[in-house]
Amino acid sequence: MLTKEWYPAHPHDAAAWLRDVDAVWWIAGGWAIDLFLERVNRSHADLDVGILRRDAPAVLGVLTSWEFFEAKDGKLTTLKTGTPPGNDVNSLWGRRIGSSLWELEIMLDHAHGEHWVYRRAPEIRGPFAEILCRAECGIRYLAPEIQLLYKSKTIRPKDAEDFRSTAPKLNAPAREWLRGSLAISQPGHPWIAELT
Repeated sequence: MLTKEWYPAHPHDAAAWLRDVDAVWWIAGGWAIDLFLERVNRSHADLDVGILRRDAPAVLGVLTSWEFFEAKDGKLTTLKTGTPPGNDVNSLWGRRIGSSLWELEIMLDHAHGEHWVYRRAPEIRGPFAEILCRAECGIRYLAPEIQLLYKSKTIRPKDAEDFRSTAPKLNAPAREWLRGSLAISQPGHPWIAELT
């Protein structure tokens, strides 16, 4: 039976684990928000790392002492070594071989050429070079307005907390982008009114 217990990894752990990866990766999820805010805003149960789907073989090929599982519809399915993730899978859970603790969730992002594409509404896209920010420590993270867009689908308490902490600190172009993207992907979303 697969346990759902997570090791409380930190972005610096990801930097160590992925130092030999010859592909762009970034911190996603709640830790991306914290890197933007430049403080730990809340506790984190897991560590999310984003990559482009097309780079999955390069990333997984470096983590040879790990095992990965495709996470979809509440189920985990073993991803065989050397096999690319399924096209309908957007998340991989990873742990060291022989460990019961999960340490890393890899989020698979879509791209068209050099443009990032939001999988839930493909008309929302942007130059890949503009979706990432760099923290003072040098670690890349997903731009906060994009991370909030991902968090907007099902608003859990932690997502609401991240929005409340982050929205007031977004610059005007980021606020406008998020408001417009929510209007396209989820018309009537409660965050739209709060971004005006």
